[in-house]
Amino acid sequence: MAPGSLRVPFTGTRTGTAAARARRCRRLRVLAFLSPWLVGFALFFAYPLAATVYFSFTRYNLFTLEYIGLDNYKYLLHDGEAWTSMRNTLWLIVVLVPLKVLFGLGTAQLMTKVKRGGGLLRSVLYVPYLIPPVSATVAFVFLMNPGTGPFHTITDRLGIPLPDFFNDAPWAKPGLTLLALWAVGDVMIIMLAALLNVPQSLYEAAAIDGAGAWSRFRHITLPTISPVLAFSAVTGVIETLQYFTQPMVAGKVASGRADLPGTQYSPGYPDGSTLTLPQWLYDQGFRQFNMGYACVLALVMFAIAMVFTLFLLRQFRAFAGEEAS
Repeated sequence: MAPGSLRVPFTGTRTGTAAARARRCRRLRVLAFLSPWLVGFALFFAYPLAATVYFSFTRYNLFTLEYIGLDNYKYLLHDGEAWTSMRNTLWLIVVLVPLKVLFGLGTAQLMTKVKRGGGLLRSVLYVPYLIPPVSATVAFVFLMNPGTGPFHTITDRLGIPLPDFFNDAPWAKPGLTLLALWAVGDVMIIMLAALLNVPQSLYEAAAIDGAGAWSRFRHITLPTISPVLAFSAVTGVIETLQYFTQPMVAGKVASGRADLPGTQYSPGYPDGSTLTLPQWLYDQGFRQFNMGYACVLALVMFAIAMVFTLFLLRQFRAFAGEEAS
């Protein structure tokens, strides 16, 4: 064999196989780390959602299952109580959620200016949020009672007449809004942490440039805390779509049926003004045993949550992009 005729064996295939094996091992490691989330997602979101969609096409009462196609969806179009509950829920989303975010932001902004006693004041404002919802609602309804409530007694002596919030239909939802603002401690704490995290150097630079208080708030504070604002707004929408305990307890207490054993209470007192979508879903699913129709209501709630979440995220993203440019 002539010198130089020896050749190194071709190892491209071996190298490619080793690289493919390394990529496969890397994917398996990633899947292993993701497996707790994937299992949780499949068990607690994907499967319940798929089951809800399936049962929405059936007549299901926990004992018998019958496929009925789109009948549940057709019934929704003619269900007056469902439309009333949706209107009330949308009213709370459009009015209660922005007011709660703004009130929490305003309270937190004031807390940043307090020099002495700030810790005590924060505790006082946060305590109502720690009270269990049933107890807080019962106490709030009695405080607002026009006959015996101390709040009405004080305002009457001052010559400021107040409506009967939980016995007058037009004022029932504003009463629930006041109840939510009373327990705004969670939003206040989140906003306070965000405000204290804004770099003071930005305020100082803006003040040197002659920016006023509103200009600093508009162009420094709001863009900096916009992720927290988005978080508070989205979680507020989700919590409002699950608004069940407070309107139910307020309606029972105001109607005088909270302490009568054996009585059948229909949610929504007075005149359906406090009937929310979760209440009507519960009534159809666990009192009337129309599980198939309850699944349709659950899908409506899911669709409303997705629409508002995507809208809010898009608006906050546009606001952040506008400020950055």
